[in-house]
Amino acid sequence: MKYFLRSLLLFCLLAALPLAEARAQGGLRRQERLSQLENARIAYLTEKIALTPDQAQKFWPLYNEFTAKRRDLSRRLRQLRPVTTDGLSDQQVKESLNQSFVLRQQEIMLEKDYFERFQRVISVRQVGQLALAERQFTREVLKRVANRPGMPASPTDGLDD
Repeated sequence: MKYFLRSLLLFCLLAALPLAEARAQGGLRRQERLSQLENARIAYLTEKIALTPDQAQKFWPLYNEFTAKRRDLSRRLRQLRPVTTDGLSDQQVKESLNQSFVLRQQEIMLEKDYFERFQRVISVRQVGQLALAERQFTREVLKRVANRPGMPASPTDGLDD
């Protein structure tokens, strides 16, 4: 089973991450690339938190529900952030900040709620590994995207020399 998960992970990562080449060749549409990336994320998280097939069957619908709600809160929070406060009254700025506090609090409550729900399906250790694995996956994807040919150099490139 572990060999299967590793193979699936490797296949998904190889299929999803060279997106720049596919795009340069007129390749995959955006939705297909996002679907491949999602499949790679599922394989990566499944392996990192060592889900059994029974756990995976119960976990993924719950996790997908959680990520949809979290994504909605993040979208709403981004919409609240003005590009500039020029032209806004002090009251408008204050209201915007207060609304962002409410949304961030809702985000924390959502995480606490799903922390409890996840523990009914997977162990607390796996829940802890989940947060780490999510960050690792994101970091890996960002690193690969940043290393694509034609990407501008990072402002911090060369500062470590």
